[in-house]
Amino acid sequence: MDSAALLDLLGNENRRRILRLLARKPCYVTEISDYLGVSPKAVIEHLRKLESAGLVESRVDDQRRKYFHIARNVRLEVTVSPYGFASKSAYPTNNGFDITTCRHLSLDIACDELDELGDLLQALEELEQLENELSLAQRWVQSQLYDVLDQISESVGDGPESRIYADLLATIRSEPKSVGELRSELDVPREIIAELLESMADDGLVRRTERGWELTTT
Repeated sequence: MDSAALLDLLGNENRRRILRLLARKPCYVTEISDYLGVSPKAVIEHLRKLESAGLVESRVDDQRRKYFHIARNVRLEVTVSPYGFASKSAYPTNNGFDITTCRHLSLDIACDELDELGDLLQALEELEQLENELSLAQRWVQSQLYDVLDQISESVGDGPESRIYADLLATIRSEPKSVGELRSELDVPREIIAELLESMADDGLVRRTERGWELTTT
């Protein structure tokens, strides 16, 4: 699901409360209505939107009572910084993913080889600790990333457009990009990007090639 649409969907407090409730147990409409303190009609409308987004599914029991439950795992990441606003949704990897290919991550938990309850509970504790460590590591990486972007901004000037300079340099550092591609990625008017690139070219920072704009140095 598109992250912007997911962010909009979860912007409603009652829908977030429904998901918190369903994360504990499947519920039918009356239960959710009592929990939220809103009418069943409103609950049905919230559930319809959550179902359309693929976050919630339903099943009918032997008494023909319709239960709703969360359909899948999804992670929504939102970044707000001086360098931009971004959001992305991420879904769990499939079981065939080889986590050892993440060369910056050290891990020694073989969950697929566990079958005893005690071992599974131990693995659960270790994975929860890892999740916390990864969260701390991500915050550290973001801090370092923004420090580097600050230094790049300072290296090209201290004017109001220095951050756009930094974004341009960072965007074309790995491969040439056209003005149109840069406009799409940075969400900056085409005229401003073209003007800045020409200025940076005069300073010897970038050059225009047949494939697009690229750095003159690495």
